[in-house]
Amino acid sequence: MTRPGQPIHSFLEAAFFDEARNLWLADVPYGRIFCISPAGDWQVMHHIDGEPHAMRIAPDGRHIAVDYRHGLIELTGPDSFEVLCTGRVGQPFLGLSDMCYGTDGRLWFSDSGRTSLSDPSGRVYCLPPAGDLRLLLDCIPYSNGICLSPDGAWLYIAATRANQVWRLSTRLPDNSQPMVGTFLQLSGGLGPDGLACNDRGWLAVAQAQAGRAYVYDALGDPVAEIRLPEGLWSTSVAFHPDVPNRLYIVDAQTGSVFASDIPD
Repeated sequence: MTRPGQPIHSFLEAAFFDEARNLWLADVPYGRIFCISPAGDWQVMHHIDGEPHAMRIAPDGRHIAVDYRHGLIELTGPDSFEVLCTGRVGQPFLGLSDMCYGTDGRLWFSDSGRTSLSDPSGRVYCLPPAGDLRLLLDCIPYSNGICLSPDGAWLYIAATRANQVWRLSTRLPDNSQPMVGTFLQLSGGLGPDGLACNDRGWLAVAQAQAGRAYVYDALGDPVAEIRLPEGLWSTSVAFHPDVPNRLYIVDAQTGSVFASDIPD
């Protein structure tokens, strides 16, 4: 979709750590989900006919993914999957992008499609453990990376084509859209892609096509700027669960994962 006609070895996205401290990655064009052990060994855990942009381990242990082509899916085996949802009645997904789970089991995910400033109709959805799919926002110029603050009170969303990170309260109104505001206004590159928070409330931002990641505190003040030694397609970030100031940054151009220890 984003590199039409270009040969490409991979396009890595959506880094996250599991409870065993394995690092997981999605490879969008080739339908692969990688698991990297703490020792650095790579293994293909899933390989499907699809375009998984992100995968997470659900509270019940299932491997749930957002797939640009198929929608919300469950990865049921090494090469099999089940489609769980393709959108709401009369409103199919545009093309899903990223996802995260809250401690309450709610699934939050973004639906970017090919939206931009000329068509600011990117969406964000919320799916409770037992309940109906809810459309939260439908006015985002390419809704992309998504993550929760450590206390679960705030949801951060990358509005890539506006070069912004938006924020909204997870205490949702009953029957209307939530209030949302711009938390960060960035510049350069394409715009923010993957997002991640640590237990200190720091927010890390992978700045797409800029070869860097930014880190901000809970008030939005800058903590660090990390420039990659090579590659410009910074797509994803993840904090190590045991070392909250250690940030992992994924570069899709070189198919690499970099780590940086941020000074306290």
